[in-house]
Amino acid sequence: MIDAERIAVLTGAGISTASGIPDFRGPQGLWTKDPAAQAMFDIDEYVASREVRVEVWKHRLAAPAWTAEPNPGHLALVELERQGRLTGLITQNVDGLHQKAGSSPELVHELHGTVWFVDCLGCGRRIPMADVLPRLEAGDEDPACEVCGGILKSATVSFGQSLDQTVLDRAVAATEAADVFLAVGTSLQVYPAAGLCDLALTAGKPLIILNAQPTPYDDEATTVLRTPIETTLPDLLS
Repeated sequence: MIDAERIAVLTGAGISTASGIPDFRGPQGLWTKDPAAQAMFDIDEYVASREVRVEVWKHRLAAPAWTAEPNPGHLALVELERQGRLTGLITQNVDGLHQKAGSSPELVHELHGTVWFVDCLGCGRRIPMADVLPRLEAGDEDPACEVCGGILKSATVSFGQSLDQTVLDRAVAATEAADVFLAVGTSLQVYPAAGLCDLALTAGKPLIILNAQPTPYDDEATTVLRTPIETTLPDLLS
């Protein structure tokens, strides 16, 4: 049980697997089962290849995020906020399940963007994903911007794209304001998200890791737990 009054939380794909959304690097992860799928997450590949874009849009159309529901892990973080103990909920996830569970949008810092919106890489226009899905269902395999004809892409951060500096700054501030840093369901292999652990450790804050697989920070963590997130996190934060 964590009895700290101010807790910063970093979440990764592992917190959403119990909601039916596969992770990337776990035993049943998307990239573990199909290493070639990583091309779908590279901005250069996406821009250069219509074939890659078609595959990405097929993946988006069938994404479990559209029907997924929050699990007890997400709900435990809502309760942590209600207790006034959450400095920030920093997430690498793009599924929006933290907000759907009831976490305040102003406390959720989506480092890797969101699948619920679409950006035009040409004119910068942002529209709801709900406006694009019907076009996919109607057979448009590579929908273009209806304003400028540019390439459309979900508002997620692909490899080769920079993070939103404002979001990253808020994540850093939440980490600095906390007494404890809790990493949940993340492999801690992707930066700058994993670098928040360094920030916490340098400041002498306890690092607690709850993840099914080993991470590069396990040896420096105060506590490492391998138990299921959806059952462990509620107990850990109670």
